[in-house]
Amino acid sequence: MIRAKKIYKSFGDLKILDGIDFTFEKRKTNLIIGQSGAGKTVLLKILVGLLEPSSGEVWYDQINCMGLNKKERRQLSMSVGMLFQGSALFDSMSVEENIRFPLDMFTNFTDGEKRLRIDYCLNRVELKGVNKKYPSELSGGMQKRVGIARAIVLKPKYLFCDEPNSGLDPKTAIVIDDLIKDITIEEDMTTVINTHDMNSVMEIGDNILLLNKGKMEWTGHKDEILASQNQYLSDFIFASPFLKQLKERAFQGI
Repeated sequence: MIRAKKIYKSFGDLKILDGIDFTFEKRKTNLIIGQSGAGKTVLLKILVGLLEPSSGEVWYDQINCMGLNKKERRQLSMSVGMLFQGSALFDSMSVEENIRFPLDMFTNFTDGEKRLRIDYCLNRVELKGVNKKYPSELSGGMQKRVGIARAIVLKPKYLFCDEPNSGLDPKTAIVIDDLIKDITIEEDMTTVINTHDMNSVMEIGDNILLLNKGKMEWTGHKDEILASQNQYLSDFIFASPFLKQLKERAFQGI
């Protein structure tokens, strides 16, 4: 699990996060949601270690990440996988080279061991045989799956996903959601997802944190959303007339 303990973050006089205290649970898809400017990206960067909080602590299981030295941070980073919003693949590298990059950076595996791990990860995301292709030869959904393969190649305990469905059509987005959900359970990971995708919220939101102007507005499971009396949550989730109509029908038993 990952614990954000009383996290505050300001840039000068601008307060971005105001006392975030939340536990991201193991083997769960933990979602951070909220309107643009709510503080989602800043919180994610603090959890990953790309930003330092103004005050507060981040715990990875029994490890307090605050105050770790460079060697300790590098060791911890080997337990962290990251799926970036735009996949962030190296255009000049083949699929295999992209996935191999973390192995070259952090392990002493032999070439044979690296190939086996790369093939396993590609098979897991259902991209067998694309090793020698380049990102430009792949669809957006396939690039995202390569990004997932790279994110899990070091067998991380913690997986972070920044807008994993950004730029994808609805059908492909469902495939990516299901893949992340399945891998989270199978690999026994703590997964944290920053998302605007309401389908993701309603389908794979095991543990949800809704931010509103840097504060914790609501927390809960996807199955608790319909019954919630939180008006801000309702307005956010069911912003479109179509979704609002579905909610009304659900309460009417239609």
